[in-house]
Amino acid sequence: MLVTTLNVTTLLHEAHPLFYIGLLLLCGYAGGELAHLCKSPRVSGYLVTGILFGPSGIGLFHSHLVHQELNIIIHIDLGIVAFSIGGSLELKKITSLGRQITWITISQTLGALLVTTTILTFSLPLFYQTSDINSLRHLFFPVALMVGAMSAATAPATILAIIHEYRARGPFTSTLLGIVALDDGFTIVLYAVATTISGTLLHQEKLNWQKLLSSSAYTILMALAIGVLLAIIIRWLIRLVPRSGAMLGVMLGFIFLGSGLALTLKVSPLLVNMMLGFAVVNWVEHHHDFFIQIENLEEAIFGIFFTLAGAHLDFGVLQTAGSLALIIMISRFIGKLLGSWFGATLSRASLVTRRYLGLALLPKAGITVGLILEAKDILGELPIFPIVLSGVLGSVLINELLAPLLTRFALQRAGEIKKTLKI
Repeated sequence: MLVTTLNVTTLLHEAHPLFYIGLLLLCGYAGGELAHLCKSPRVSGYLVTGILFGPSGIGLFHSHLVHQELNIIIHIDLGIVAFSIGGSLELKKITSLGRQITWITISQTLGALLVTTTILTFSLPLFYQTSDINSLRHLFFPVALMVGAMSAATAPATILAIIHEYRARGPFTSTLLGIVALDDGFTIVLYAVATTISGTLLHQEKLNWQKLLSSSAYTILMALAIGVLLAIIIRWLIRLVPRSGAMLGVMLGFIFLGSGLALTLKVSPLLVNMMLGFAVVNWVEHHHDFFIQIENLEEAIFGIFFTLAGAHLDFGVLQTAGSLALIIMISRFIGKLLGSWFGATLSRASLVTRRYLGLALLPKAGITVGLILEAKDILGELPIFPIVLSGVLGSVLINELLAPLLTRFALQRAGEIKKTLKI
């Protein structure tokens, strides 16, 4: 019996990645159905399924597979999700909401940044002791600033999955999608600025504002330029693609091109594909045909992405830095809620938007995980980094189990969910 078990375990670990992609789709579907039966969003079921079958659970999806072999799946899925979000920003539909979207995006991202950075600056000394009298300025504040910047991100895939699952439509949903589409671009700008400032302070150097501005401008303008260029090519090429069925392959090809160029040039694939989707929906004829084809894939895309994302999360993280994870999560919650309320009030948004939009903006996942791993280049040699890494990943785990329920609650209170639900 033991020999048979060992043989099965060895076989599973040596199986081709395609075998596991099939398992991800099937297990994710089953988890989503169970969550739906329990009156929870499918995305929560996907995440829990990934955790149960991932390295921190029964280990069906082993660590090397999750962290190495299937990494390209995350890039593919995020590219498609970002394109869909950009495609939701049809100018004629959001023009009347433009002022609200701008003010709320700025205020809620800055709110998350400022509140998280402030609280963490004075909380980190509780988790890491040092005799350096200048540690607050040259260690704790720079680290807290980077965590605060990445905490400003909102998970677009989570929100889009819930909106599509419950067929949410209306001004509240349009405002939410507009903010989410701009949120990640603005977060990337904040993170680029925070990285430059933190790197300078950690090395006790004088701030180089020219470097700060140039690196931020490059990140944004290059991503936007790639998206616009690909949209121009699509606009010219569309006349050569007469069949709607062929449009799926063409569109996926351009999404993958955009993601690949972005990764090669060290800019954001999310920002590139958001810009591509925005340009297509506003400048390309018959653009609805493209998005109809993409929508046919979205259920499978969401299932595999969130199941794989759940497999990345480790319950052991909470044992390492559980208190820090709670501090990061609560700080971000406060910043998002206060910031969105302030922006909605300033832009004279509706009472429903002021009350509930902040709850809908709480999901975070892929971008935050990507940025904390990227921060290893700057913080990796610091003894405090493993603690901070565990705290950020732990906050993502807790957040992604709770936030989808709050997003659904906000959409329901706004009266824009098209299904009858019982909470």
